Amino acid sequence: MLQGLMADQAWDAPAAGGTVLDRWPDIAAAIAPQLPDHVQAVAFHPETGQLDLRPDSPAYATQLRLISARIVAAANESAGTDAVRSVRVLAVGAAPGSRPAAPTPVTAPDAPPAPVKTREMASPGFHQALAAHQAVAPPSRIDPSIAEAVERQTAAMRALSLQAFPEPEPVADDQPAPIEQARIERRRQADVSHAAALRRARTERAAREAGTAAAVPQPTTLGRTA
Repeated sequence: MLQGLMADQAWDAPAAGGTVLDRWPDIAAAIAPQLPDHVQAVAFHPETGQLDLRPDSPAYATQLRLISARIVAAANESAGTDAVRSVRVLAVGAAPGSRPAAPTPVTAPDAPPAPVKTREMASPGFHQALAAHQAVAPPSRIDPSIAEAVERQTAAMRALSLQAFPEPEPVADDQPAPIEQARIERRRQADVSHAAALRRARTERAAREAGTAAAVPQPTTLGRTA
């Protein structure tokens, strides 16, 4: 127990960083024989137990991330303590350093709003270029023959549409609707037929009355005798 306490104090002491760094070649060789030639132990942070390693290529940087747990176990086994708790893989060629603090945003003083630029505020060169462009650009013109062809095609399409879908004849406001007009026409025909039947009945009755009167003998007038 005393030896473990002394080892912890040695790891946590200011000079302990040098001890960890000095032991790194043996620790790396115990993991992989070629590892000490491609990975350098840069710094050790006793307060956090972080060991900074710098590889010489991206391939070894990837390998260090994959075997970080083995590195922690090998370093603690070499020292007989649990002082090393994490491994930070630095960028290739990066120098060790403390983690930067979050920058404090600086509020810029309120600046006056910029004026809105319009065409009238443009430079004289802009106005000259605009005038030259308007003078050179020809006005848009339509070929009369093309316009006539379009009108003929439109008229032909309108005629075909009227043939396929004829428009209904307009009904004047003072005329009844088709259904109402048909009902009125049927009523008129019924009235005509009824009037004709009445006339025929009157004629037949008159004829019968005239025939009956002719058949009844008329009374003879008796002469007066002396």
